[in-house]
Amino acid sequence: MKVLVADDSGVMRKIISRSLNAVGVTDIVEATDGQDAIQKFIDDTFDMILTDWNMPNKSGLELVTEIRALGSSVPIIMITTEAQKSQVIAAIQAGVNDYLTKPFEAEDLRAKLDKFVVVP
Repeated sequence: MKVLVADDSGVMRKIISRSLNAVGVTDIVEATDGQDAIQKFIDDTFDMILTDWNMPNKSGLELVTEIRALGSSVPIIMITTEAQKSQVIAAIQAGVNDYLTKPFEAEDLRAKLDKFVVVP
């Protein structure tokens, strides 16, 4: 399983990567913002995308919208501190498959991943 992790915080990318490693996912590509993520998405193939909402250059919501406009149905999980109902609805309408609020435990992430792919 290959996962693209988009978050402008290097610390958060490491936390997400460690959480993925803890549930058996080791093929991880990191993106520093939404623009970096869309370029990596275009250049490669991923089984899952985990993205933050608030990022410079291109937000997570813009990233999701662009990926869906490309016709991709790759599962996308928004991992963010943005938890207001209106924001969750906006993310789902843009094409997010699931939503995880920060902070989270590795088991929470695994439960989200298990909905879409078989994690070793």
